Amino acid sequence: MKILTVIPAIGSVYGGPSKSVIELAEALAQQGISVDLITTNANGDQTLDVPLHTWTECNNIRIQYFPYLGWQDYKWSFALGKSLFQHIKDYDLVHINAVFSLTNLPAYWACQFHQVPYIVTPRGMLEPWALSYKARKKRIYFNLLERPALQKASAIQVLAASEAERIYPLDLVAPLVTVPNGIHRHHFDPPATAERFWREFPHLQDKQLILFLGRIDPKKGLDLLAPAFAQIQQQFPDSHLVVAGPDNIGYLPIAKKLFRDAGCQDAATFTGMLNGDLKYSALAAASVYVAPSYSEGFSISILEGLASGLPCVFTDACNFPEAAGVAKIVPVNQAQIAQALHWCLANPEDASAMSQQARQFIFENYTWDKIAANLVEIYDAIIQNQPLPHLHA
Repeated sequence: MKILTVIPAIGSVYGGPSKSVIELAEALAQQGISVDLITTNANGDQTLDVPLHTWTECNNIRIQYFPYLGWQDYKWSFALGKSLFQHIKDYDLVHINAVFSLTNLPAYWACQFHQVPYIVTPRGMLEPWALSYKARKKRIYFNLLERPALQKASAIQVLAASEAERIYPLDLVAPLVTVPNGIHRHHFDPPATAERFWREFPHLQDKQLILFLGRIDPKKGLDLLAPAFAQIQQQFPDSHLVVAGPDNIGYLPIAKKLFRDAGCQDAATFTGMLNGDLKYSALAAASVYVAPSYSEGFSISILEGLASGLPCVFTDACNFPEAAGVAKIVPVNQAQIAQALHWCLANPEDASAMSQQARQFIFENYTWDKIAANLVEIYDAIIQNQPLPHLHA
């Protein structure tokens, strides 16, 4: 089985979606699948320092980068589109990641022209909140370009059952298959230590850290977190919020003002993006994880918080109701977020017991090897023109 994965960009500044696509591709390769990945060299307002127009091998997958032209939120790559039309017949199936992306349009069209089946993963971008953000532009794009492509897909992969429920009103005819994101167990077992994070941020060493791990973006709910944390900080004076994530859209000054206006800016540290061992060390240093999002597809960051054995607080907009027994899942509401954070800090023994259950829950259900095996079944069914397994009911 030969699979082509298409994604507009995999630069680290794009956070969880980039990470999940790469890790899933690597996990598929571990299942014995031949996986190629094509993308652009975009990385926010920078470009990746990578070879262009040639295959590079990394962790058993091949990746090819192409240059692009950027305008506002959009990227277009003539070279990538040309390559797709030339080589897409070499693959049994194409897996296209993201919607509202000009980069992906040639992938749709090449698949249709050469009759190669394709599956699309919107990664939360068809959620109601996401559709309402810059709604007029998205409505035009969706009706003219995205909907026709989605209607011809062999399947649409959603990351959670609740995401599927919110997509149904769009009346798409392509079947929905639910395949979540995952983690690599070896990144969390044995657990990381906090030493590296303390070396980078020694002034935080004696604090009770609440960790926000995500992009600095309006949908991430920092406007809710700022007043909620201000309340927590009054109740727990040694608490400190770590906001760890990249700012791709220039939202950082607004985000910092939210904390100034709430009167807790001195107890909040914006670290920028944390990657690799430093990120895992930050998770080890934290006392609580929080994700106050208005909308998520299925957050890798939440999985990482749970797998790290942290008490986790996140909103029901994060599409993870399955974790209700092992995390504090609250409505998208400032008071409810504050109440859940208070419980975690005020009840350390109960919070620790909950978080250890969460850790085991993730290891049993959300590792990439299990998820990749399920996706291979779906790929095989599409290629063989058989009924799809694991369909959302």
